[in-house]
Amino acid sequence: MSDTPVAHDTRHSGRTELESDLAGKLASLERFLADVRFDAGSAAGIGDVLNTMIEREFDRLPLPGQGATLMRWRALAAVAARDLGLVKLYEGHTDALAVLAELHGPVAPPGSRWATWAAEPPDAKVAATAVSEGVLRLHGTKAWCSGAQAVSHALVTVWLDDAPLLAAVDLQQPSISMSCENWRAVGMQASASGDVRFEGAHATQVGSAHDYVVRAGFWHGGAGIAACWYGAACGIANVLREAVLRRSDPHAFAHLGAVDVALAGAGAVLRETAAFIDAHPEANAMRVALRARLAVESAASTVMTHAGRALGAGPLCRDARLARLMADLPVFLRQSHAERDLAALGNTYVDDPGHAWLL
Repeated sequence: MSDTPVAHDTRHSGRTELESDLAGKLASLERFLADVRFDAGSAAGIGDVLNTMIEREFDRLPLPGQGATLMRWRALAAVAARDLGLVKLYEGHTDALAVLAELHGPVAPPGSRWATWAAEPPDAKVAATAVSEGVLRLHGTKAWCSGAQAVSHALVTVWLDDAPLLAAVDLQQPSISMSCENWRAVGMQASASGDVRFEGAHATQVGSAHDYVVRAGFWHGGAGIAACWYGAACGIANVLREAVLRRSDPHAFAHLGAVDVALAGAGAVLRETAAFIDAHPEANAMRVALRARLAVESAASTVMTHAGRALGAGPLCRDARLARLMADLPVFLRQSHAERDLAALGNTYVDDPGHAWLL
């Protein structure tokens, strides 16, 4: 036998250790989600769970495009399968941490709970004025601020001299007020997406003008939302599967088969999208992200339709968790822009016909 030392591929070894570590953390998160009890209809209740998740470092997800995007999305999907109000806060927090890392923003204080507020309705824009290098003052009202009363900090899109900027804000300032009086939702009620009023609040500029939307990670995060939709659809599908297997009903089995086809297709698209992002972290991921979002939206709608028809009214009236998922998911799905997103996806082929449909 040769005495020549065997060379080891340290890159492979390091990758294997990372994958094992991430798998362990995901398993711990899944156990936590299975055991945790909270009032899912309460904004304060889901805020407390988010705080516990941060304390246990379940928010320390791999960054998109760094080789473990699918593991990141598996965590989002697991939380979504448990509760969509919770994942709304969790996704916003983890997305904010990713944006801060990508744009070299301020370091998040230990234990801080972040939101990402980037909605830009024409009647609710926040104006910024420069105080000094990198320091801003904010004036105006930001709408659609999910978890406003449950988070400590936020990344907020603002306007400085007619140019869009991203600002990091400590929300514990007397010049900031919040109201949920306009939030009348039944689905996604606990996300408490209120209005936040800034009256001279200090903020830290993150990146330069337009950086938030032109960075590669913008579409990485957009695709991550689809992982949340997918997780919620899986949560509904699991209830359907358990119910169908308890009885021998060919129609129920047909509904389960339709759900399986829809989720298998959407899951494959998500895995393919994650692989593309990891292989091309600086590329424009608009096409693959839109495709993933629209594929998952279609699958989730299919799951809800077949689950409702197969299960009937009983579980929807007596299973609080299923009823909440079925009420929350249609609202959450409207983060998709429907036909506008379909048109945007089709338009990507104008300048780049590609060969997307070849095996």
